[in-house]
Amino acid sequence: MSTIFEPTPSVLAKTTDGRDYPVRRVFCIGRNYAAHAREMGKDPDRDPPFFFTKWAETVVPSDTTITYPTQTSNFHYEAELVVAIGKSGGSIAEQDAADHIFGYATGLDMTRRDLQLEAREKGRPWDTGKNVEQSSPLGLIAPASECGHLCSGRIALTVNGEVKQDADLGELIWDVPEVVAYVSRYYTLEPGDLIYTGTPAGVGAVVPGDIVTVTIEGLPDCTVTIGAKAN
Repeated sequence: MSTIFEPTPSVLAKTTDGRDYPVRRVFCIGRNYAAHAREMGKDPDRDPPFFFTKWAETVVPSDTTITYPTQTSNFHYEAELVVAIGKSGGSIAEQDAADHIFGYATGLDMTRRDLQLEAREKGRPWDTGKNVEQSSPLGLIAPASECGHLCSGRIALTVNGEVKQDADLGELIWDVPEVVAYVSRYYTLEPGDLIYTGTPAGVGAVVPGDIVTVTIEGLPDCTVTIGAKAN
């Protein structure tokens, strides 16, 4: 039986060893560095973390020129460590989280900050601020067998070569095993799921022409160019 239209092909992220990693879902942890929580007007604490989701179609590879989106005049960068799930599991114990991780990558959670803050003030979902086309740039995924399981190391972001974010993965309020375990309480994690683990302090706006680079110790960089504003 024929379909009404051709289905959208799977989003295929790339790994450092040349394989394709089909992206299934994107989970993003909010306010997971204390200094960033403060700059967003919130007190950091050890209450349960929260997360939001994005479409797989928001994932684009490093070295992409991403369009400056519509309906915003305050488009922000957020550097993130990304966890790539490789084995399914629900209600995963923290001590077993590493068994479910395929690998790690550098990433960006690009945000229409004005729309996010407007939604937050009205108690509404963040979708228009966060779930934006091309808003989840992703570097090459390094298998954990190659890079190990990351619990410390520098994470930094530059805009046109100028350092804007500079922290250590050890500053995560909720570390990787805790994040994996927490998300898996609510959703059965599956191979292809990505978890963006949160951003350090120093977020800020970009303009067309800016070059944004995320570096995480032990992983390939993720670089994007901010393109012209969408019509």
